Amino acid sequence: MTAMTDEIRELLQQGKKGEQTDFQPADVTSSRLAQSMVAMANGAGGTILVGVSGRKPKIVGLDDPEVAQDRAVEAALLCEPSLIIPLPKIVEVDERALLIVDIPRGLPHAYSLDGRYLGRRGTKNEPLTGEELRRLLFDRGERSFEGLPAPGTTYDDLDPEKVERYVGVLDGAGDLAADEVLQKRGGLTPAGEPTYAGVLLFGKEPFAAVPGCEITVVRYAGTEMGDEFLRQDIRDTLPEQIRRTEAFLVSNMRVGARLRGFDREDKAEYPVEAVREAIVNAVAHRDYSITGDQIRVFMFSDRIEVYSPGRLPGPVTVDNLVEERFSRNETIVQVLADLGFIERLGYGIDRMIRLMQGEDLPAPAFEETAAGFRVTLHGHGQHLITGDTVDRSRWAHLHLNPRQEEALEYLAEHGRITNREYQDLAPDVTSETIRRDLVDLVERGLLLKIGRKRATYYIFK
Repeated sequence: MTAMTDEIRELLQQGKKGEQTDFQPADVTSSRLAQSMVAMANGAGGTILVGVSGRKPKIVGLDDPEVAQDRAVEAALLCEPSLIIPLPKIVEVDERALLIVDIPRGLPHAYSLDGRYLGRRGTKNEPLTGEELRRLLFDRGERSFEGLPAPGTTYDDLDPEKVERYVGVLDGAGDLAADEVLQKRGGLTPAGEPTYAGVLLFGKEPFAAVPGCEITVVRYAGTEMGDEFLRQDIRDTLPEQIRRTEAFLVSNMRVGARLRGFDREDKAEYPVEAVREAIVNAVAHRDYSITGDQIRVFMFSDRIEVYSPGRLPGPVTVDNLVEERFSRNETIVQVLADLGFIERLGYGIDRMIRLMQGEDLPAPAFEETAAGFRVTLHGHGQHLITGDTVDRSRWAHLHLNPRQEEALEYLAEHGRITNREYQDLAPDVTSETIRRDLVDLVERGLLLKIGRKRATYYIFK
Protein backbone atom coordinates (compact mmCIF):
# COMPACT_ATOMS: atom_id res chain seq x y z
CA MET A 1 0.00 0.00 0.00
CA THR A 2 1.41 3.38 -1.00
CA ALA A 3 0.92 6.84 0.40
CA MET A 4 -1.55 9.15 -1.29
CA THR A 5 -0.18 11.18 -4.18
CA ASP A 6 -0.77 14.93 -4.56
CA GLU A 7 -2.95 14.26 -7.61
CA ILE A 8 -5.29 11.94 -5.68
CA ARG A 9 -5.41 14.37 -2.76
CA GLU A 10 -6.48 17.14 -5.13
CA LEU A 11 -9.26 14.99 -6.65
CA LEU A 12 -10.65 14.24 -3.20
CA GLN A 13 -10.47 17.86 -2.10
CA GLN A 14 -12.34 18.97 -5.21
CA GLY A 15 -15.01 16.36 -4.46
CA LYS A 16 -16.47 16.54 -7.95
CA LYS A 17 -17.20 13.86 -10.47
CA GLY A 18 -16.65 14.70 -14.10
CA GLU A 19 -15.75 13.28 -17.49
CA GLN A 20 -12.31 12.31 -16.22
CA THR A 21 -13.09 11.65 -12.55
CA ASP A 22 -15.42 9.08 -11.02
CA PHE A 23 -16.03 7.93 -7.44
CA GLN A 24 -17.34 4.45 -6.68
CA PRO A 25 -18.30 2.77 -3.38
CA ALA A 26 -16.28 -0.07 -1.91
CA ASP A 27 -18.84 -2.68 -2.97
CA VAL A 28 -19.04 -1.61 -6.62
CA THR A 29 -19.58 -4.57 -8.94
CA SER A 30 -17.19 -5.49 -11.73
CA SER A 31 -19.93 -4.73 -14.27
CA ARG A 32 -20.60 -1.25 -12.87
CA LEU A 33 -16.89 -0.50 -12.69
CA ALA A 34 -16.45 -1.67 -16.29
CA GLN A 35 -19.06 0.89 -17.43
CA SER A 36 -16.96 3.81 -16.23
CA MET A 37 -13.79 2.19 -17.54
CA VAL A 38 -15.27 1.77 -21.03
CA ALA A 39 -16.74 5.28 -21.07
CA MET A 40 -13.43 6.86 -20.06
CA ALA A 41 -11.47 4.67 -22.47
CA ASN A 42 -13.66 5.89 -25.33
CA GLY A 43 -12.97 9.47 -24.29
CA ALA A 44 -9.97 11.26 -22.86
CA GLY A 45 -9.20 8.72 -20.14
CA GLY A 46 -9.56 9.48 -16.45
CA THR A 47 -9.31 8.27 -12.86
CA ILE A 48 -11.74 6.12 -10.85
CA LEU A 49 -11.49 6.13 -7.05
CA VAL A 50 -13.03 3.07 -5.38
CA GLY A 51 -13.90 3.40 -1.70
CA VAL A 52 -15.72 6.76 -1.89
CA SER A 53 -19.50 7.15 -1.58
CA GLY A 54 -22.26 9.75 -1.40
CA ARG A 55 -23.11 12.82 -3.46
CA LYS A 56 -20.63 14.74 -1.44
CA PRO A 57 -17.75 12.30 -1.69
CA LYS A 58 -16.98 10.62 1.60
CA ILE A 59 -14.07 8.26 2.09
CA VAL A 60 -15.39 4.89 3.24
CA GLY A 61 -12.29 2.82 2.51
CA LEU A 62 -11.92 -0.82 1.51
CA ASP A 63 -12.23 -3.77 3.89
CA ASP A 64 -10.17 -5.97 1.55
CA PRO A 65 -8.07 -3.91 -0.90
CA GLU A 66 -6.77 -6.96 -2.77
CA VAL A 67 -10.31 -8.17 -3.51
CA ALA A 68 -11.14 -4.73 -4.91
CA GLN A 69 -7.97 -4.81 -7.00
CA ASP A 70 -8.95 -8.22 -8.44
CA ARG A 71 -12.45 -6.85 -9.14
CA ALA A 72 -10.95 -4.01 -11.18
CA VAL A 73 -8.86 -6.47 -13.20
CA GLU A 74 -12.00 -8.56 -13.79
CA ALA A 75 -13.80 -5.40 -14.95
CA ALA A 76 -11.03 -4.71 -17.48
CA LEU A 77 -11.48 -8.25 -18.81
CA LEU A 78 -15.22 -7.66 -19.24
CA CYS A 79 -14.53 -4.90 -21.75
CA GLU A 80 -14.40 -5.70 -25.44
CA PRO A 81 -11.61 -5.79 -26.40
CA SER A 82 -9.99 -6.34 -23.01
CA LEU A 83 -8.98 -2.99 -21.61
CA ILE A 84 -5.25 -2.61 -21.12
CA ILE A 85 -4.54 -0.33 -18.18
CA PRO A 86 -1.87 0.05 -15.50
CA LEU A 87 -2.35 -2.26 -12.52
CA PRO A 88 -4.84 -0.51 -10.18
CA LYS A 89 -3.04 1.00 -7.18
CA ILE A 90 -3.94 0.74 -3.51
CA VAL A 91 -3.29 3.96 -1.61
CA GLU A 92 -3.86 4.97 2.00
CA VAL A 93 -5.89 8.05 2.87
CA ASP A 94 -6.48 8.91 6.52
CA GLU A 95 -5.65 5.29 7.46
CA ARG A 96 -8.23 4.00 4.98
CA ALA A 97 -7.49 2.11 1.79
CA LEU A 98 -8.63 3.38 -1.60
CA LEU A 99 -8.25 1.78 -5.01
CA ILE A 100 -7.10 4.04 -7.83
CA VAL A 101 -7.92 2.93 -11.38
CA ASP A 102 -6.19 4.98 -14.06
CA ILE A 103 -7.56 4.89 -17.62
CA PRO A 104 -4.87 6.20 -20.01
CA ARG A 105 -5.66 8.81 -22.60
CA GLY A 106 -5.44 7.94 -26.29
CA LEU A 107 -6.15 4.19 -26.18
CA PRO A 108 -6.17 2.68 -29.68
CA HIS A 109 -9.61 0.99 -29.89
CA ALA A 110 -13.30 1.66 -29.48
CA TYR A 111 -14.41 -0.26 -26.37
CA SER A 112 -17.77 -1.81 -25.58
CA LEU A 113 -19.50 -3.59 -22.71
CA ASP A 114 -22.18 -6.17 -23.48
CA GLY A 115 -22.39 -4.80 -27.01
CA ARG A 116 -22.84 -1.16 -25.90
CA TYR A 117 -20.37 1.58 -26.76
CA LEU A 118 -20.40 4.05 -23.87
CA GLY A 119 -19.08 7.56 -23.49
CA ARG A 120 -18.66 9.90 -20.57
CA ARG A 121 -21.06 12.83 -20.47
CA GLY A 122 -20.45 14.90 -17.41
CA THR A 123 -20.77 12.48 -14.50
CA LYS A 124 -22.72 9.84 -16.42
CA ASN A 125 -21.88 6.88 -18.65
CA GLU A 126 -24.19 6.95 -21.66
CA PRO A 127 -24.38 5.16 -25.03
CA LEU A 128 -22.58 6.92 -27.86
CA THR A 129 -24.73 8.32 -30.65
CA GLY A 130 -24.33 6.89 -34.13
CA GLU A 131 -22.23 9.86 -35.22
CA GLU A 132 -20.03 9.67 -32.09
CA LEU A 133 -19.48 5.96 -32.63
CA ARG A 134 -18.63 6.43 -36.32
CA ARG A 135 -16.13 9.14 -35.41
CA LEU A 136 -14.59 6.97 -32.70
CA LEU A 137 -14.27 3.99 -35.04
CA PHE A 138 -12.69 6.23 -37.66
CA ASP A 139 -10.10 7.45 -35.15
CA ARG A 140 -9.31 4.10 -33.55
CA GLY A 141 -10.81 1.34 -35.67
CA GLU A 142 -7.71 -0.03 -37.42
CA ARG A 143 -7.06 -3.69 -36.68
CA SER A 144 -3.57 -4.53 -35.51
CA PHE A 145 -1.42 -7.26 -37.01
CA GLU A 146 -1.02 -9.01 -33.65
CA GLY A 147 -4.80 -9.57 -33.42
CA LEU A 148 -5.12 -11.36 -36.74
CA PRO A 149 -5.32 -15.17 -36.77
CA ALA A 150 -1.96 -16.78 -37.54
CA PRO A 151 -2.61 -18.88 -40.68
CA GLY A 152 -2.16 -22.62 -40.38
CA THR A 153 -2.01 -22.68 -36.57
CA THR A 154 -4.27 -24.33 -34.00
CA TYR A 155 -4.44 -24.27 -30.22
CA ASP A 156 -2.13 -27.31 -30.22
CA ASP A 157 0.64 -25.07 -31.60
CA LEU A 158 0.76 -23.21 -28.28
CA ASP A 159 3.00 -24.45 -25.48
CA PRO A 160 0.62 -25.63 -22.72
CA GLU A 161 3.21 -25.13 -19.96
CA LYS A 162 3.77 -21.49 -20.93
CA VAL A 163 0.04 -20.88 -21.19
CA GLU A 164 -0.65 -22.40 -17.77
CA ARG A 165 2.26 -20.53 -16.23
CA TYR A 166 0.83 -17.26 -17.54
CA VAL A 167 -2.71 -18.00 -16.38
CA GLY A 168 -1.28 -18.86 -12.96
CA VAL A 169 0.22 -15.39 -12.46
CA LEU A 170 -2.78 -13.49 -13.83
CA ASP A 171 -4.89 -11.91 -11.12
CA GLY A 172 -8.59 -11.71 -11.77
CA ALA A 173 -8.82 -14.72 -14.09
CA GLY A 174 -11.22 -16.39 -11.65
CA ASP A 175 -12.58 -19.71 -12.88
CA LEU A 176 -11.91 -18.98 -16.55
CA ALA A 177 -10.29 -21.79 -18.53
CA ALA A 178 -6.92 -21.15 -20.15
CA ASP A 179 -8.40 -20.75 -23.63
CA GLU A 180 -10.98 -18.29 -22.31
CA VAL A 181 -8.25 -16.20 -20.71
CA LEU A 182 -6.30 -16.14 -23.97
CA GLN A 183 -9.43 -15.07 -25.85
CA LYS A 184 -9.98 -12.25 -23.37
CA ARG A 185 -6.36 -11.19 -23.64
CA GLY A 186 -6.23 -11.39 -27.45
CA GLY A 187 -4.11 -14.51 -27.76
CA LEU A 188 -6.96 -16.38 -29.43
CA THR A 189 -9.68 -15.22 -31.79
CA PRO A 190 -13.34 -15.68 -30.74
CA ALA A 191 -13.28 -18.84 -32.88
CA GLY A 192 -10.37 -20.23 -30.88
CA GLU A 193 -7.63 -19.67 -33.47
CA PRO A 194 -4.24 -18.47 -32.22
CA THR A 195 -3.55 -14.87 -33.12
CA TYR A 196 -0.10 -13.67 -34.10
CA ALA A 197 0.25 -12.32 -30.56
CA GLY A 198 -0.72 -15.70 -29.11
CA VAL A 199 1.88 -17.50 -31.21
CA LEU A 200 4.59 -14.94 -30.41
CA LEU A 201 3.92 -15.13 -26.68
CA PHE A 202 3.10 -18.82 -26.20
CA GLY A 203 3.88 -20.69 -29.43
CA LYS A 204 5.98 -23.83 -29.62
CA GLU A 205 7.67 -22.51 -32.80
CA PRO A 206 6.91 -18.77 -33.14
CA PHE A 207 9.36 -18.33 -36.00
CA ALA A 208 7.40 -20.74 -38.19
CA ALA A 209 4.33 -18.49 -38.06
CA VAL A 210 6.07 -15.09 -37.89
CA PRO A 211 9.32 -15.11 -39.90
CA GLY A 212 11.78 -12.60 -38.51
CA CYS A 213 10.46 -12.68 -34.94
CA GLU A 214 13.93 -13.18 -33.51
CA ILE A 215 16.61 -11.11 -31.81
CA THR A 216 20.14 -11.06 -33.18
CA VAL A 217 22.51 -9.93 -30.45
CA VAL A 218 26.19 -9.27 -31.20
CA ARG A 219 29.12 -8.12 -29.13
CA TYR A 220 31.89 -6.38 -31.07
CA ALA A 221 35.39 -5.85 -29.73
CA GLY A 222 35.67 -2.16 -30.60
CA THR A 223 33.55 0.89 -31.31
CA GLU A 224 32.64 -0.22 -34.83
CA MET A 225 31.51 -3.41 -36.53
CA GLY A 226 34.38 -5.75 -37.29
CA ASP A 227 35.44 -9.33 -37.85
CA GLU A 228 35.87 -10.02 -34.13
CA PHE A 229 32.54 -10.64 -32.44
CA LEU A 230 30.27 -12.94 -30.44
CA ARG A 231 26.78 -13.54 -31.86
CA GLN A 232 23.54 -15.23 -30.86
CA ASP A 233 20.35 -15.54 -32.91
CA ILE A 234 17.60 -15.95 -30.35
CA ARG A 235 14.44 -17.66 -31.61
CA ASP A 236 11.93 -18.25 -28.86
CA THR A 237 8.74 -16.83 -27.41
CA LEU A 238 8.95 -13.11 -26.65
CA PRO A 239 9.38 -13.45 -22.85
CA GLU A 240 12.25 -15.89 -23.38
CA GLN A 241 13.82 -13.62 -25.99
CA ILE A 242 13.93 -10.83 -23.43
CA ARG A 243 15.47 -13.04 -20.75
CA ARG A 244 18.11 -14.54 -23.05
CA THR A 245 19.07 -11.22 -24.62
CA GLU A 246 19.50 -9.62 -21.21
CA ALA A 247 21.59 -12.57 -20.04
CA PHE A 248 23.87 -12.22 -23.08
CA LEU A 249 24.40 -8.50 -22.52
CA VAL A 250 24.94 -8.80 -18.78
CA SER A 251 27.45 -11.63 -19.21
CA ASN A 252 29.39 -9.45 -21.66
CA MET A 253 29.40 -6.27 -19.58
CA ARG A 254 32.58 -5.11 -17.98
CA VAL A 255 32.40 -4.69 -14.22
CA GLY A 256 34.81 -2.37 -12.50
CA ALA A 257 34.95 0.98 -10.76
CA ARG A 258 34.63 4.64 -11.61
CA LEU A 259 36.43 7.50 -9.92
CA ARG A 260 34.24 10.30 -8.56
CA GLY A 261 36.65 12.89 -7.20
CA PHE A 262 38.87 10.94 -4.81
CA ASP A 263 36.24 8.26 -4.22
CA ARG A 264 36.03 4.96 -6.05
CA GLU A 265 32.60 3.49 -6.84
CA ASP A 266 31.88 -0.05 -8.01
CA LYS A 267 30.06 0.09 -11.35
CA ALA A 268 28.77 -2.11 -14.10
CA GLU A 269 29.33 -0.83 -17.60
CA TYR A 270 25.59 -0.07 -17.96
CA PRO A 271 22.68 0.04 -15.49
CA VAL A 272 21.11 -3.37 -16.09
CA GLU A 273 17.54 -2.12 -15.61
CA ALA A 274 17.99 0.49 -18.35
CA VAL A 275 19.30 -2.18 -20.70
CA ARG A 276 16.29 -4.36 -19.85
CA GLU A 277 13.91 -1.48 -20.59
CA ALA A 278 15.48 -0.99 -24.01
CA ILE A 279 15.07 -4.68 -24.84
CA VAL A 280 11.49 -4.85 -23.55
CA ASN A 281 10.49 -1.74 -25.51
CA ALA A 282 11.95 -3.16 -28.70
CA VAL A 283 10.08 -6.46 -28.23
CA ALA A 284 6.81 -4.86 -27.14
CA HIS A 285 6.53 -2.20 -29.83
CA ARG A 286 8.16 -3.63 -32.98
CA ASP A 287 6.09 -4.13 -36.12
CA TYR A 288 5.75 -7.89 -36.46
CA SER A 289 4.11 -7.57 -39.87
CA ILE A 290 7.56 -6.73 -41.28
CA THR A 291 9.19 -9.97 -42.43
CA GLY A 292 12.79 -10.42 -43.45
CA ASP A 293 14.05 -8.26 -40.59
CA GLN A 294 14.56 -8.78 -36.89
CA ILE A 295 15.39 -6.92 -33.70
CA ARG A 296 19.14 -6.30 -33.66
CA VAL A 297 21.12 -5.56 -30.50
CA PHE A 298 24.73 -4.52 -31.05
CA MET A 299 27.10 -4.18 -28.10
CA PHE A 300 30.22 -2.12 -28.79
CA SER A 301 33.02 -1.16 -26.44
CA ASP A 302 31.35 2.19 -25.71
CA ARG A 303 27.62 1.71 -26.39
CA ILE A 304 24.66 -0.61 -26.95
CA GLU A 305 22.38 -0.10 -29.95
CA VAL A 306 18.90 -1.65 -29.98
CA TYR A 307 17.14 -1.56 -33.35
CA SER A 308 13.49 -2.56 -33.80
CA PRO A 309 11.71 -2.97 -37.17
CA GLY A 310 8.82 -0.56 -37.68
CA ARG A 311 8.62 3.19 -37.28
CA LEU A 312 7.00 4.80 -34.23
CA PRO A 313 3.27 3.99 -34.06
CA GLY A 314 0.23 6.26 -34.10
CA PRO A 315 0.79 9.80 -32.86
CA VAL A 316 4.16 9.03 -31.27
CA THR A 317 7.21 10.93 -32.54
CA VAL A 318 10.81 11.18 -31.36
CA ASP A 319 9.94 14.59 -29.87
CA ASN A 320 6.93 13.43 -27.82
CA LEU A 321 7.71 9.79 -27.08
CA VAL A 322 8.33 10.51 -23.39
CA GLU A 323 4.82 11.93 -22.92
CA GLU A 324 2.82 10.19 -25.66
CA ARG A 325 1.45 6.69 -25.09
CA PHE A 326 0.41 4.45 -27.92
CA SER A 327 1.04 0.80 -28.63
CA ARG A 328 0.57 -1.12 -31.84
CA ASN A 329 0.70 -4.38 -29.83
CA GLU A 330 -1.81 -4.13 -27.01
CA THR A 331 -1.92 -7.84 -26.26
CA ILE A 332 1.85 -8.26 -26.26
CA VAL A 333 2.28 -5.22 -24.00
CA GLN A 334 -0.37 -6.44 -21.57
CA VAL A 335 1.00 -9.97 -21.30
CA LEU A 336 4.54 -8.69 -20.79
CA ALA A 337 3.18 -6.39 -18.07
CA ASP A 338 1.34 -9.31 -16.45
CA LEU A 339 4.60 -11.29 -16.45
CA GLY A 340 6.49 -8.47 -14.73
CA PHE A 341 8.58 -7.23 -17.66
CA ILE A 342 6.87 -3.83 -17.72
CA GLU A 343 6.53 -2.03 -14.39
CA ARG A 344 4.04 0.62 -15.52
CA LEU A 345 2.46 0.72 -18.95
CA GLY A 346 3.71 3.66 -20.97
CA TYR A 347 6.59 4.61 -18.67
CA GLY A 348 9.48 2.57 -20.08
CA ILE A 349 11.16 5.40 -22.00
CA ASP A 350 10.93 7.80 -19.08
CA ARG A 351 12.35 5.20 -16.70
CA MET A 352 15.20 4.39 -19.07
CA ILE A 353 16.19 8.05 -19.18
CA ARG A 354 16.13 8.38 -15.39
CA LEU A 355 18.16 5.20 -14.87
CA MET A 356 20.89 6.37 -17.25
CA GLN A 357 21.05 9.85 -15.78
CA GLY A 358 21.10 8.35 -12.28
CA GLU A 359 24.38 6.66 -13.23
CA ASP A 360 25.85 9.93 -14.56
CA LEU A 361 25.53 8.59 -18.10
CA PRO A 362 24.12 10.40 -21.15
CA ALA A 363 20.39 10.07 -21.71
CA PRO A 364 19.47 7.43 -24.30
CA ALA A 365 19.56 8.59 -27.91
CA PHE A 366 16.38 7.89 -29.91
CA GLU A 367 16.38 7.75 -33.69
CA GLU A 368 13.67 6.90 -36.20
CA THR A 369 15.14 5.34 -39.33
CA ALA A 370 13.54 4.73 -42.72
CA ALA A 371 12.08 1.40 -41.59
CA GLY A 372 12.58 1.19 -37.84
CA PHE A 373 13.54 2.73 -34.53
CA ARG A 374 16.88 2.72 -32.72
CA VAL A 375 17.80 3.33 -29.08
CA THR A 376 21.45 3.91 -28.17
CA LEU A 377 22.80 3.63 -24.63
CA HIS A 378 26.29 4.97 -23.94
CA GLY A 379 28.10 3.26 -21.06
CA HIS A 380 30.95 4.20 -18.77
CA GLY A 381 33.38 2.99 -21.45
CA GLN A 382 36.98 4.05 -20.91
CA HIS A 383 36.05 5.75 -17.62
CA LEU A 384 35.55 2.29 -16.10
CA ILE A 385 38.58 0.96 -14.25
CA THR A 386 38.69 -2.83 -14.51
CA GLY A 387 42.23 -3.83 -13.63
CA ASP A 388 42.06 -3.65 -9.83
CA THR A 389 38.43 -4.65 -9.44
CA VAL A 390 38.41 -8.18 -10.83
CA ASP A 391 36.90 -10.62 -8.32
CA ARG A 392 39.77 -13.07 -7.86
CA SER A 393 37.64 -15.20 -5.55
CA ARG A 394 35.93 -16.52 -8.68
CA TRP A 395 38.87 -18.85 -9.33
CA ALA A 396 40.50 -19.16 -5.92
CA HIS A 397 38.77 -22.50 -5.22
CA LEU A 398 39.10 -24.00 -8.71
CA HIS A 399 42.62 -25.43 -8.24
CA LEU A 400 43.98 -23.90 -11.42
CA ASN A 401 47.54 -24.56 -12.47
CA PRO A 402 50.13 -21.81 -11.95
CA ARG A 403 50.14 -20.92 -15.68
CA GLN A 404 46.38 -20.29 -15.64
CA GLU A 405 46.56 -18.19 -12.48
CA GLU A 406 49.33 -16.07 -14.00
CA ALA A 407 47.31 -15.66 -17.20
CA LEU A 408 44.26 -14.48 -15.22
CA GLU A 409 46.38 -11.94 -13.35
CA TYR A 410 47.68 -10.69 -16.70
CA LEU A 411 44.12 -10.45 -17.98
CA ALA A 412 43.04 -8.55 -14.87
CA GLU A 413 45.73 -5.96 -15.57
CA HIS A 414 45.41 -5.68 -19.36
CA GLY A 415 41.72 -6.48 -19.99
CA ARG A 416 42.41 -9.17 -22.62
CA ILE A 417 44.90 -11.91 -23.47
CA THR A 418 45.87 -13.66 -26.72
CA ASN A 419 47.40 -17.09 -27.31
CA ARG A 420 50.73 -15.42 -28.08
CA GLU A 421 50.66 -13.39 -24.85
CA TYR A 422 49.86 -16.56 -22.90
CA GLN A 423 52.77 -18.30 -24.65
CA ASP A 424 55.09 -15.45 -23.64
CA LEU A 425 54.03 -15.95 -20.00
CA ALA A 426 54.78 -19.68 -20.19
CA PRO A 427 57.54 -20.13 -22.82
CA ASP A 428 58.50 -23.62 -21.61
CA VAL A 429 55.23 -25.34 -22.53
CA THR A 430 53.84 -26.34 -25.94
CA SER A 431 51.20 -24.47 -27.89
CA GLU A 432 48.86 -27.45 -27.42
CA THR A 433 49.17 -27.10 -23.63
CA ILE A 434 48.38 -23.40 -23.96
CA ARG A 435 45.31 -24.24 -26.05
CA ARG A 436 44.08 -26.78 -23.47
CA ASP A 437 44.60 -24.29 -20.63
CA LEU A 438 42.47 -21.67 -22.40
CA VAL A 439 39.75 -24.15 -23.37
CA ASP A 440 39.58 -25.21 -19.72
CA LEU A 441 39.17 -21.60 -18.54
CA VAL A 442 36.37 -21.07 -21.07
CA GLU A 443 34.59 -24.28 -20.03
CA ARG A 444 34.82 -23.26 -16.37
CA GLY A 445 32.95 -20.07 -17.20
CA LEU A 446 35.82 -17.68 -16.45
CA LEU A 447 36.67 -16.50 -19.96
CA LEU A 448 34.93 -15.66 -23.23
CA LYS A 449 36.60 -16.37 -26.56
CA ILE A 450 36.38 -13.47 -29.03
CA GLY A 451 37.17 -13.72 -32.74
CA ARG A 452 38.58 -16.55 -34.82
CA LYS A 453 41.96 -17.96 -35.86
CA ARG A 454 44.78 -15.42 -35.54
CA ALA A 455 42.38 -12.69 -34.39
CA THR A 456 41.32 -14.70 -31.33
CA TYR A 457 41.64 -13.22 -27.86
CA TYR A 458 40.02 -13.84 -24.45
CA ILE A 459 38.27 -11.64 -21.92
CA PHE A 460 36.62 -12.20 -18.55
CA LYS A 461 33.07 -13.49 -18.76
